[in-house]
Amino acid sequence: MFSKHIFKAYDIRGLVQGELSEELAYRLGRAFIVFLREKGQDLSNKKVVIGRDMRLTSPVFSEAVIRGFLAEGVDCVDIGLCSTPLFNFTCAHFADHLGGIMVTASHNPAEYNGFKLTLGDGLPIGLVTGMERIKQLVLENNFDSQIKNAQKTEFDPYPDYESKIFSLVEIEKLKNKKIVIDFGNGMGLVTFDKLLKKLPVTATYLYPEPDGNFPNHEANPLKTDTLVDLQKKVLEEKADFGFALDGDADRIGLVDELGQVVPASFVGGLIGLEVLQKHPGELMYYDLRCSRAVKEVWEENGAKTDICQVGHANIKKMMKDNQAKFASELSLHLYFHDTYDLECPELSFLYILKILSKQEKTLSQLWQPLNRYFHSGEINFAVEDKEMIMKKIAEKYADAEINKLDGLLFTYPDYWFSIRTSNTEPVLRLNLEAHSKEKMVEKVAEIKDIIK
Repeated sequence: MFSKHIFKAYDIRGLVQGELSEELAYRLGRAFIVFLREKGQDLSNKKVVIGRDMRLTSPVFSEAVIRGFLAEGVDCVDIGLCSTPLFNFTCAHFADHLGGIMVTASHNPAEYNGFKLTLGDGLPIGLVTGMERIKQLVLENNFDSQIKNAQKTEFDPYPDYESKIFSLVEIEKLKNKKIVIDFGNGMGLVTFDKLLKKLPVTATYLYPEPDGNFPNHEANPLKTDTLVDLQKKVLEEKADFGFALDGDADRIGLVDELGQVVPASFVGGLIGLEVLQKHPGELMYYDLRCSRAVKEVWEENGAKTDICQVGHANIKKMMKDNQAKFASELSLHLYFHDTYDLECPELSFLYILKILSKQEKTLSQLWQPLNRYFHSGEINFAVEDKEMIMKKIAEKYADAEINKLDGLLFTYPDYWFSIRTSNTEPVLRLNLEAHSKEKMVEKVAEIKDIIK
């Protein structure tokens, strides 16, 4: 029996010792195919995709998933070591691919591994799109006898990926920039090393070698302490900016020429402005936790805007349903309609280069105007009775404008805050932004007193 808690809101993730196994991976491969059949997918002349990160157990888990695919009689395309964005692209770009499984634990430490399940349109399988059914199939293990004749083939999707990305940006207009990129021993090198060789950049690499032990630092740019080496190197090299990637290279971090970490809201805000140049007047989403400066600056430049739920499965579905051209999430996931509503860090990188090439301003000069308000950052509270706390907060702030899209969002004339339960951890998450620092400090303290 497997631990049910490894089935998360957006993926499957757990400790290698005691929570994951080859048997689980095999069942997962079979369950994925059964799930596709149940959805009415015609599997004839179609293939599913398998990819993996550099974690020490990823090869054996990948092979076990493949055995599961083949046991269900469906051909498999093995793209080997890859980033999650490259994997997702492979699922979405090629008409004969019905989705697949990426073996990765994203930014989690070395003792973890996991699986991301993606459909043929690039949409992930999460709680709202089938994860409960996948879990049921895996736990029941009631599969039919094995079907023969399916085959595994190997495939390199990178040339198509590069071609797609380069079709979206006029490379010849980019100016030479000095950059530092921190791979965090994750999967970013697989694509970026090839890409950077074709760009007008002078690049310095930090921790490029994929290493599942993460010997230098946790590959999680959301944690600012993982960016210290990048900050130092940017100053040392007098670079125009620093760029960081997480373990499976679907999230980014940005450091300006002064060695300052660019807040997540403003990374998405800047890149969104560039997307807007390509898609004027179109709909763009911002995560409800983001600074309201993002909404304001996009609308000042002609965009239609709306808030979106947290979580890539939710956001990608909202984008597809409503034809949004871009979405910015506070977790530093950025989603582009032009790449099938998927994360594409290479395109984010190119847009930063494009912005700096067009304007006679440094990166710090470009993001500082977005810094209009005072944001608490995300504050986490471990609480036993989350529902009771949410009720108390709702009663206390009942006079606010309240949005229930994802948790509770309270808006007042001079401040707003979001309180929501985590989809991945047993905590409440608070984000508060105010027009003054004093108001921000006052209201954070007020809410903390309610939660205690």
